[in-house]
Amino acid sequence: MKESLKLARFRLLFSLVAVIALMGALSGVSRVARGEGGEPRYFAITNARIVPVSGPAIEGGTVVIAKGLIQAVGTSATIPPEAWVIDGKGLTVYPGLIDAGTNIGLQQEGAAPSPSAGGRGAGRRAAPVGEIAHGPEDRPGTTPWRVAADEFKTDDKRIETWRNAGFTTVLTSPEGGIFPGQGSVVDLAGDRAGDFVVKPAATLQVSFRPAGGFFGFPDSLMGTIAYIRQVLDDSSWYAQAEPIYDSNPTKNQRIPYDRAERVISQALRDKQPFVLPANNSVQILRGLRLADEWKIPTVLYGGQQGYAVADAIAAKQVPVIVTLKWPERPKDADPEAEQTLRDLRFRDRAPGTPAALAKAGVKFAFASDGLAAPKDIFKNAKKAIDAGLAPDAALRAFTIDAAAILGVGDRLGTIEPGKIANLVVTDGDIFNEKTKLKDVFVDGSWFEIHPEASPQKAPHGGEEPKPERAGASSTLDSGVSR
Repeated sequence: MKESLKLARFRLLFSLVAVIALMGALSGVSRVARGEGGEPRYFAITNARIVPVSGPAIEGGTVVIAKGLIQAVGTSATIPPEAWVIDGKGLTVYPGLIDAGTNIGLQQEGAAPSPSAGGRGAGRRAAPVGEIAHGPEDRPGTTPWRVAADEFKTDDKRIETWRNAGFTTVLTSPEGGIFPGQGSVVDLAGDRAGDFVVKPAATLQVSFRPAGGFFGFPDSLMGTIAYIRQVLDDSSWYAQAEPIYDSNPTKNQRIPYDRAERVISQALRDKQPFVLPANNSVQILRGLRLADEWKIPTVLYGGQQGYAVADAIAAKQVPVIVTLKWPERPKDADPEAEQTLRDLRFRDRAPGTPAALAKAGVKFAFASDGLAAPKDIFKNAKKAIDAGLAPDAALRAFTIDAAAILGVGDRLGTIEPGKIANLVVTDGDIFNEKTKLKDVFVDGSWFEIHPEASPQKAPHGGEEPKPERAGASSTLDSGVSR
């Protein structure tokens, strides 16, 4: 009797050990397929029309995503056995869209407080907000050390709104002052702020708006341009003097520290593009002249009257970020007030600027620039298409050309192996107002935008099947990001 009891206990213990071992093995397989956070890490979109932008469209193709990157693209791409498969029949896959001008994730404010910068000469510092600057040595409105990535807030509701419209990446930039700070390229998904950042120091923003007010410096456009010229000259001197001093500190006078000069000189060494505001033809020509005089890598921002000077822009080979916030009559304008022919002509012709730039061979991207919703971005892009811009050129402005201008063309903007897996899946042409977005991938994470139908209750409380895993009949559970 005792031996029988011992045998039963042994069998029970053996069974428990076997079950635990099996559960451990299964959980190990699950971690490989789903990653540390529980979400799948391998996907394959099959039987879809793929628009890589870098080449012709692929009919009936497959895109394979592995660990946040595009692993394979084509009609004969090998699908890993652990991949979750999405049937793309009747669907089109585009690269994730890029908005090249936003303040998403940043507090919308004026000039940020400017801590003391120190610097060459007595008293050189950044003028704190509210203190009057009397000359360039006070560094008015100058905070180039501010980096958007350092101030990025993940609770901005526009992150989800833009992503649900197909925008996977944005350039977000600080505002306020003459040198507001550095714009950062960020993807619109992640658990922490650092997960969003693709390129922290992508651009250096510049403004020609006087920062001194009525009594301070600079108090005019001419004064602002003179101040920028002085800062760039000082920064160029700093870039040359610093290595000379560092190489032989016992033979050279110590260089006083200037935070602004140090940051800008580093930007010059890195050939970081300076973003100059230039919307009308006068501003554009001035921006081209100053860029040539200052010898800085330049991107023009605004560009809405580029239709009048497209050839001049092309001759200098300067790219443009075109704001899609087309000029219109203020809603609170006096209906009895006369409108000038110049304003009427500008409003009428501005949407034709992208077509003029494309014809002249100018590389350009699109920016929402304060538009309230993504639907307005597409509506205004459609106005550019109706004004003569080819849809393919419009797509390039939202993808490959935007990525190149922002210095991330090696990782974003096209559907190619090795690129970040930022994808948009639609049921038609992306610029057709009736087209619906189905899925968005950001850094390989899947967001289901427009499910075909609400899950229906299956017998015994089951759910409608989700995309199947390659080589198995199991279905994707609710752990997928949405």
